[in-house]
Amino acid sequence: MSNPPPVLTIDGPSGAGKGTVSRIAATRLGWHYLDSGALYRAVGVAASWADLDLSDPAALVRCTFDTDIRFHEREGGDLRVLVNGVDATDELRLETTGTVASAIAAIPEVRAALKDRQRAFRQSPGLVADGRDMGTVIFPDAPYKVFLTASADERAERRYKQLKDKGVSVTIDGLLREILARDARDAQRTVAPLRPADDAVPIDTTGLDIDEVVARVLAVVKPQG
Repeated sequence: MSNPPPVLTIDGPSGAGKGTVSRIAATRLGWHYLDSGALYRAVGVAASWADLDLSDPAALVRCTFDTDIRFHEREGGDLRVLVNGVDATDELRLETTGTVASAIAAIPEVRAALKDRQRAFRQSPGLVADGRDMGTVIFPDAPYKVFLTASADERAERRYKQLKDKGVSVTIDGLLREILARDARDAQRTVAPLRPADDAVPIDTTGLDIDEVVARVLAVVKPQG
């Protein structure tokens, strides 16, 4: 029986740089890329469009199975997310969508419904999977695992700059409160809480630029042989 394609999991809290680092790492390695958070955000958007009750697990599970989610990379590397045929990329990036995604991610039935969909991304020549439970739950057998962290203050500052560049009116204090609240929610949920896998390499990105973080992540991936 042939070995499954290798996986590099990159987990960590919101704002640690997982998305940017994961995409660059996937490009450098020539591997596929999974943004698991986008799947939860896409379900959250679909649920909002359908005006579903977020406290109704059965309705959210039906929504999870019924929602068509596709990733489309445009020329120049811009990744777009289509939800039921509609480009919902910008809506997926809103803080309100992230809050909804975090809430529904705490529902065991929703996580179970998305598990197989996430594992289907594991294809040759390899996969870089970005999320919060990639190394602990979705790909526990992954040969390469990283857990990115950064101080809450720095994560709030990064998010502030991102949103201001897009013309979104936010405050550092407000973002910091949201990040701390989300950290607590993600770490305390009963199913797949946010934590590093026992065999993950921790990388604190505080004070590091993207190139430095990518270099440290890629150093974890050893040549196949």
